[in-house]
Amino acid sequence: MEEIAQVYARSLFEVAKEQSKLDVVKEQLGQFADALDDNRELSIYFFSPYFSTKEKTEGLGRLLEGVDPIVENFLELLIENHRMPVIFRLRREYDVLWEKENQLLPVTVTSAVKLDEATVQSIGDAIGKQTGQKVQLTANVDPDVLGGLIVRVGNSILDASIRNRLENLRRSVASS
Repeated sequence: MEEIAQVYARSLFEVAKEQSKLDVVKEQLGQFADALDDNRELSIYFFSPYFSTKEKTEGLGRLLEGVDPIVENFLELLIENHRMPVIFRLRREYDVLWEKENQLLPVTVTSAVKLDEATVQSIGDAIGKQTGQKVQLTANVDPDVLGGLIVRVGNSILDASIRNRLENLRRSVASS
């Protein structure tokens, strides 16, 4: 299933890029996926084999008013090929391609207490300067961290939390 989502996402991405509509397609694809995720009846309708392709296509037409033709045609293609269940993975894959295209690097800073905006921004600026990419910064508060920070940069994690240090100390004492 993952490979199918990658192929479809890459195809959609290339068409959107050719027509300079990467942002529009990202937004509308996300809205459709969110609607399916939020509405159980809607997802059952589009994922169920009990409804015909024609019924699903007609329902899609009524649902999508003012949507870009690229998105509408793409969703119709998913329905025709019985691939609508991959929509959530496809969205994630499209988002990854979009982030790479826009050189956005997702960075999440997690701390035990709320950090002031200037501190979080300085962490993001330092990472952006080192990587040469635009940083998409998110700050979270997790009391389980106990102290210190956990910084996730893309797929890498820097865990400088007290909880992690205590866990490492526990492991080293246990192995001695």
